[in-house]
Amino acid sequence: MSKHGDSADGDLVESAPACEVPADVADAVRTLIRWAGDDPNREGLLDTPKRVARAWKEYARGYQEDPALHLSRTFEEVGGYDEIVLLKDIPFQSHCEHHMAPIIGKAAIAYLPGNRVVGISKLARVLHGFSRRLQVQERLTAQVADAIWEHLQPKGVAVVIEASHACMTARGVQTPGVMMTTSRMMGTFREDERSRREVLALMGY
Repeated sequence: MSKHGDSADGDLVESAPACEVPADVADAVRTLIRWAGDDPNREGLLDTPKRVARAWKEYARGYQEDPALHLSRTFEEVGGYDEIVLLKDIPFQSHCEHHMAPIIGKAAIAYLPGNRVVGISKLARVLHGFSRRLQVQERLTAQVADAIWEHLQPKGVAVVIEASHACMTARGVQTPGVMMTTSRMMGTFREDERSRREVLALMGY
């Protein structure tokens, strides 16, 4: 049996079977295809409604989890380490809640530990848990920072997200290549300019 991914503690888990698609969901996709100007009954589109429905179940799987749970297992034995912990260039995908169009980008997440740290992959899991929902970039940035601040209780948190929005690049003003940047600074990184400059420099800004 094929397996993929890992659980919260790093163990392999079995692949989830394809979900059943409710008739009303498939009908909604057919209606959209028809409204867009095509025939949902032509050969190339016959299976599209179920494919689209299953794809959206995957795109939005963040609704099925609590991203903060990834921060529940922490470590206190860090050998006296009290400097910045940074994970950068974390790729992510989300969808704009206004047009349901893709948001594709990368994030840099940093924190200044208090008395505990978390496994570095958990920072990416927190990002993905929040990004796999209908989003706006500003809220996504705040949610990631707030979760780390609340559950790790560090001295500082810094989150910077850069992303391209298909609702702007593929429709509307149609300006490909434009990136939107959002940031949230908390604790030391907000209150102390030198610390803020240091973390932004480490992130490459």
